Amino acid sequence: VQLQASGGGLVQPGGSLRLSCAASGISFSTSYMGWYRQPPGRQRELVAAIRSSGSTNYATSVTGRFTISRDNAKNMVYLQMNNLQIDDTAVYYCYSRSSWGQGTLVTVSS
Repeated sequence: VQLQASGGGLVQPGGSLRLSCAASGISFSTSYMGWYRQPPGRQRELVAAIRSSGSTNYATSVTGRFTISRDNAKNMVYLQMNNLQIDDTAVYYCYSRSSWGQGTLVTVSS
C-alpha cells in the first residue's frame, strides 16, 4: 500500500487548502479512506473518513468547514478545508488498510 499526501502549506486564519492523497496497491473503490491529523505535542486524531459507499463522518471540530471526497477513477481522496483556524495546524495523514501516508504539514498562522 502506498499513500501519497500533498497540498499542505502555510495559510492565514480563514483561508482554505485542499489536501490530496494518491493511493496505490489497494482496491481503492472498496476501501475506507481517512484523513487524520497530529497537532504539535498532541496525539493523532481522526479528521474525516469516507467509506466505499460514499458515506462520510467528521470530527466535531471540523464539521461544516471540511469536506472529504473521493475519485475512484483516479484512486484519489481529497480534503477540502475552509475557514481554517490556528487549531487546525497539524501534520495531516492519509490512512487506509492499516497503512499511513507520509503526512503533509498544514500551518495556520497570521
